[in-house]
Amino acid sequence: MKCKRFIAAALVAVLALAAVLPASASGADPVSEESVPTAAAAGTSRFTMPTFDVPAKGAVLMSRDTGEVLYAKNADERMPMASITKVMTLLLTFDALDAGKISMTDIVPVSEHSYSMGGSQIWLEPGEQFTLDEMIRAICISSANDAAVAVAEYVGGSEPVFAEMMNKKAEELGMVNTHFVNACGLDTENHYSSAHDVAIMSREMLTKHPEITKYTTIWTDSLRGGQTQLTNTNKLLKRYAGIDGLKTGTTGGAGVCISASAVRDNLGLISVVLGCASSAERFEAATTLLDYGFANFEAASFPQINGQLTSVPVKGGCELEVPLTYAVPEKLLLKKGEGAALAATVTLPEAVEAPVQPGAQLGTVTLAVGGEKLGEYPVTAAASVPEMNFSFALDLLFHALTTL
Repeated sequence: MKCKRFIAAALVAVLALAAVLPASASGADPVSEESVPTAAAAGTSRFTMPTFDVPAKGAVLMSRDTGEVLYAKNADERMPMASITKVMTLLLTFDALDAGKISMTDIVPVSEHSYSMGGSQIWLEPGEQFTLDEMIRAICISSANDAAVAVAEYVGGSEPVFAEMMNKKAEELGMVNTHFVNACGLDTENHYSSAHDVAIMSREMLTKHPEITKYTTIWTDSLRGGQTQLTNTNKLLKRYAGIDGLKTGTTGGAGVCISASAVRDNLGLISVVLGCASSAERFEAATTLLDYGFANFEAASFPQINGQLTSVPVKGGCELEVPLTYAVPEKLLLKKGEGAALAATVTLPEAVEAPVQPGAQLGTVTLAVGGEKLGEYPVTAAASVPEMNFSFALDLLFHALTTL
């Protein structure tokens, strides 16, 4: 009994002393958030923009994984985008599917309004019954305007309400040069986008809902028990290795357009061309951009981090250590051949002083290739560590003694 009392008294003294004494000056201070810039945001690029031309009014080549723009021609100029509009229609539809609001087996009603759509269509009749899955196939393969509007009405209640949803989503994605009036892309006043915005929308579709490629890679299909044949409008499916989407478009006002996506050797690219004079020029321009991307760039996984720790010691805290979170990307876009020379190192303090807030930046990971720094990424606290004080120390001691 005397031994237990002695131990208790000693523990109280030690804990109280630890709480009031300053931490040792030998440990390095945590890195402040201001001193370490974070990695470049998606949409920016370290790569030199090429100067070759393609036969389109507007064009963009974008990394599917990072959002970096690798080629741009009139990228932010507002212009019609024809049936590429349907990428946003599909995006909102798949968002609703993920949210459990609708299902692929739902019957999509055919209204008089959807029936009245011109252009490419599957000749829907009011009262016909098609599942959502069938409607999506008609949109992705044959670019059916009537099916797109029917789906928009089903998801949004009406096409005008759905157009409001489209514009809200565009704003969320940072599509500053886009405004939607309809769900199918027929020429309408004040309905426009830009090559860069189309690339942003396409990337969101492909990364958030990659299952869309199960539809966009179908070459031929049929509806109505084989009576209605569907043939894919994206002829690159038969001409270009790695193509998996995404959407074509043609109207008198927009010209001939495409947002083409492809993957080779784990590198994903999105090639957007708007306002081409012919279908041949559309596919030529998209192919030129994709060829350039695959010839000059590669994708790589983030390398193993030299000196990586799972936690760092805490001085004067209620916990001895704080766990760490490394905010590094899974994939990187590099110049062809750079992947083998990638190196990542971490800078961390020997110890940090309590209190530590969750999310506080404690260190940084530096990524480099061949001596060139590519970026810096924050290492943050994954949990909070309160400062030790006399009251907390007594509570700990009481808990320890009462559980002996």
